[in-house]
Amino acid sequence: MKKLIVIALIVASCGPAATQNKSKKKGKQENPKPAWLNAKPMTDQYYVGIGHGTKDGTSNYVQEAKKSALEDLVSEIKVNISSTSVLTSIDQNKEFRDKYEQMIQTTAADEIEEFESVDSWEDPVNYWVYYRLSKQRYHEIKEQQKRDAVTLALDFFTKAKESERGGNSIQALGFYYQGFRSVEKYLAEPITLTFEGKSIILTNEIYASMQGLLDNYQVTTTPSQLSLNRRVAQSNISVMAKAIDRKTKLPLGDLPLKAAFDKGSGDVFPTYKTDASGQAKILLTKIGSRDLEQTVGVSVDLLAFAGENPSPIFALISSKMTVPKASVLLSVQRPLVYISSVEKNFGVTKSNQQVTNKIKNFLTSQGFELTDEKKKAELLVDISTDSEKGAVSGSIYITYVTSVIRVSTGKENKEIYATTLERIKGYSLDYDRASQEAYNKSLDTLDKEKLPELLNAILQ
Repeated sequence: MKKLIVIALIVASCGPAATQNKSKKKGKQENPKPAWLNAKPMTDQYYVGIGHGTKDGTSNYVQEAKKSALEDLVSEIKVNISSTSVLTSIDQNKEFRDKYEQMIQTTAADEIEEFESVDSWEDPVNYWVYYRLSKQRYHEIKEQQKRDAVTLALDFFTKAKESERGGNSIQALGFYYQGFRSVEKYLAEPITLTFEGKSIILTNEIYASMQGLLDNYQVTTTPSQLSLNRRVAQSNISVMAKAIDRKTKLPLGDLPLKAAFDKGSGDVFPTYKTDASGQAKILLTKIGSRDLEQTVGVSVDLLAFAGENPSPIFALISSKMTVPKASVLLSVQRPLVYISSVEKNFGVTKSNQQVTNKIKNFLTSQGFELTDEKKKAELLVDISTDSEKGAVSGSIYITYVTSVIRVSTGKENKEIYATTLERIKGYSLDYDRASQEAYNKSLDTLDKEKLPELLNAILQ
């Protein structure tokens, strides 16, 4: 009996279930998760990054893992902001400094050098990679890059000072920017050196020199106040901006300016350069807001010194600079509109003028004023609508509504906009209700398509 039990146990241990269990255990041993996946390695010698990619067939999971590993690695590299750095002198706000740190880390992930792949691990769904970077080697590379950057920045700084002393302050601003661009990754630390026998903090000096030049510029607009029609093209407006040197009163030619609505909205050409007389004509083509009082600001365009692709860091720093600025106060007049309309149901005048009321409400909401005196109106709007009976299909009646809308100028009676809502179809249990349905659909078409077109046409 004992022999039979032993034989049975041996057979059971060799059965399929036992074999599967052994295979599972063996499988687990063949591809165990490495220790660095369970706990990120901590070391004084290396920056460490662990990255992950998903094998979902929609992306290159190896590159995805590499990218996330480098981002993880870079997150260990801290930016220590000195109390004497230009960042601290510009703004004590922690949010400002955090933005700078984030920008530095974003660019560092793309520029990191000499990292090494330590290990990788994968299963059918996931791919993990382990990178590291020698802290000592990283700091050696960064110090060399910093020395090169400082040499270049000092060269531009010297040229800027020479241009400034030669009376070419705009060229000086350009050189100061290039010097700034060279060392923008090192704004968190004081770069102390000797210039013309004096000890200076280079980044702070570049920033202060740029601000000093800007403080000496004056921008004015003529006129500074303007009364104009909401339909700008009818106002014959002309705004000139002028830039001069406060000390010498001489015009500043080739100075980049920018214009934008500070209050209200509309279309104003954004960028300019002053001519030899220091002037630029500001091009205002459209008033988009219904506000009766609006403002357009004209200021020195610092980002223009950076070319077409200013760095995010310079954009951040320049936003803290005080730039010369002038404003144009716009007193906007509401155009007078006269509306004539005939709305019908099957040739009979309707008591409820749905299309007309929709257009009236839209125009008043957009800053136009309605008038009953046609002679005073700047715009004439004519509306004509009617419904017609269509076929009957069983108990369903079909009706079509056609609407014609025309807009003309009051003085010249020149048509500036015309549209037709052709045979908008309505269905219902009788013709009257089908007509109402078609009118309702016409109102939807007006809202979504025609009224924005109409507004754009009459504001040109």
